[in-house]
Amino acid sequence: MRTMHTHLARLAVASAIAAMAPAFANHPPASPNLGTPLHEASAGRTITLDAGTKWVNVTGGETVKFVAGGKSFSWNFDTYGSDPVFDLNRIAPEGILSGRPVTVYVSPDPLYST
Repeated sequence: MRTMHTHLARLAVASAIAAMAPAFANHPPASPNLGTPLHEASAGRTITLDAGTKWVNVTGGETVKFVAGGKSFSWNFDTYGSDPVFDLNRIAPEGILSGRPVTVYVSPDPLYST
């Protein structure tokens, strides 16, 4: 009986990791100060990036889905006030922006503003 519980627990952990894998696939290693990748279904807003996009504004704590050239990824900007300006290429999966610079401006999370 104990081995059955052990196997079920291992299966549950493996399933949870497998379910999270698509959210983290192909993202470059980024500082945790920039936020975290998330599954696209959890995005609260979608930003379409075209050839003319030079910058985007987001809010700390916001989850955004970025779409460019038929590809997409989602990011939770849980930045907590650090790195309020950075290049989107630091967090975008390879090939999404084709190396062109897009500056991200992160405004403070209103939950933590005084």
